[in-house]
Amino acid sequence: MILQKRSVFVIITIVFVIAGYTAKAQTTPWTLERCIEYARQNNIQIKSQKITKELSDFDLEQTRAQRFPTLNFSSNFGVSFQNTTTYNDFMEKTEATAYSDNYGLNTGVTLYSGGKLNKTIKQKQIENSAYSYDIEQSALDIEISVIQAYLQILYANESLEIAEKAVALSQTQVERGQEMYKAGSISKADLAQMQSQNASDKHQVTQAKNSLSSAKLSLKQLLELELKENFDVVFTEFDDQQVLKIIPDLSSVYQSALNNLPQMKSSALSVESANTAISVAKTSRLPTLSASASINTGTISSAGTSYFEQLGSKINENIGLNLSIPIFNNKQLRTNINNAELQSQSAQLQDMSLKKQLLSTVESLHNDAVSAQSQYVSAKEQLDAAEASFELVNEQFLAGFKNTIELITEQNNYTNALSTLLQSRYQAVLSLMLLDLYQYQNVNY
Repeated sequence: MILQKRSVFVIITIVFVIAGYTAKAQTTPWTLERCIEYARQNNIQIKSQKITKELSDFDLEQTRAQRFPTLNFSSNFGVSFQNTTTYNDFMEKTEATAYSDNYGLNTGVTLYSGGKLNKTIKQKQIENSAYSYDIEQSALDIEISVIQAYLQILYANESLEIAEKAVALSQTQVERGQEMYKAGSISKADLAQMQSQNASDKHQVTQAKNSLSSAKLSLKQLLELELKENFDVVFTEFDDQQVLKIIPDLSSVYQSALNNLPQMKSSALSVESANTAISVAKTSRLPTLSASASINTGTISSAGTSYFEQLGSKINENIGLNLSIPIFNNKQLRTNINNAELQSQSAQLQDMSLKKQLLSTVESLHNDAVSAQSQYVSAKEQLDAAEASFELVNEQFLAGFKNTIELITEQNNYTNALSTLLQSRYQAVLSLMLLDLYQYQNVNY
C-alpha cells in the first residue's frame, strides 16, 4: 500500500514537472530571429509557392520525356452473332457465334520539329528557375514585414515607458503642488493645471498601451499564429553603435540589389523566357518529321485453327514516316509569333519598371537612414538641453521664481525630446536593417 502511494506521488510529480515545462515553452517570449524563422517556415503564401515550384518540376520533367519514343499496347475482345451458315477455310461448318481477340503494339517518335522541343525545354527550365527565386523573394518580403512589425512593438513599448515617466513626473508635481497650495505658495488654478497635466499624461499612457497591444496583435497575425497561443516578444535595446553605424554607399547598395535580389533575378529570367517563347513560336513555321511503327495480331474462334497458330500467322507489321509542312493556317502562326513578341516587350517593360521601383526604394531607405542618424545626433543634444532646462525650471518653480505654466511647458519639452530621440533611433535602425537586406546580406539582429 505504501509502495502504491509512492508510485502515485511520483507520477503526479512528473505530470506537474512536464506541465510546468510545457507552460514555460508556451510563454517563452519571441525573439526577432525566432519570428523570422517561424514566418519563413510556416507562411501560407510561401508554402503555396513551393507547391507551384513542385508543379513546375513535374511539368519540366514531362517536357523532357517527350524526347523519347512512345510505346502503347492495345487489346480488345469481341463476340459476333450470325444468322446464316458459314464455313471456314477447310469447308467446315462453323458456329453461329464467333469470338475474336486482337492485340497490338504501337510506337512513335518525333525525329525533327525545327528545334521546338529543345527550345520548349529551355523555356521550362528558365521558368522553373524563376519560381525558385520567387520563393526566395517571398521569404525576403516576409522577413522585411516581420522586422517592421517587431520594431514597431519595441518602439511602442519604449513610447509607453516615456508616457509612464511623464505620469510619474506630473504625479510628483501634483503632490508637491498640493503641499504648496496648502502652504499658500500657489493658487488653486495652478494646482488645477498640474492635475490637468497629470490626467493628460495618464491618457497618453492608455493610448500607448493600446498602441503596444495593437502592434503585438499585428505581428501575431503576420506570423499566422493560432488564437489560443500566447504571444510576447523579447524587448531588446539598440545602442549608439547600432544606430550610428556606417551607412553603405547608395550606388553600391543599388548595384548589389540589382545583382543579388531574388526579385530582380526572377524578372531577368522572365525576360529571357519571353524571348525564348518567340523562338518556340517561330519553329512552327518549319516542317515536322515523325516516325511510327506497329505490330498487330489476332484470333477468331471460327477460323478452324488453334489460338496460338492464329497469333503467329496473323501478325501484321508496319512502319512509316510522317512529314508535316505548314503552308496555310489562317494566320495562326503569324499571330502566335506576334503575341510572343508583344509578351517579350511587356516583360522588358516590367523589368525596367521594377528596376526603377527598386532604385526609388533604395534611395528612400538611404535618405531615411541619413536623415534619421542626423536627427538622432541632434535629438540627443536636444534631450540633454531639455533635461537640464527642466531640472532648472523645476528648482526655480519650487523657489517661487517660475510659474506652473512654465514648469508644465518644460516638462512637455523634456518628454517630447525623449520621443523625438526614440523615433529617430528606430527609424535609423529600421533603415539600416533594410539597406542590408536589399543588399541580400545577413542582418545582425
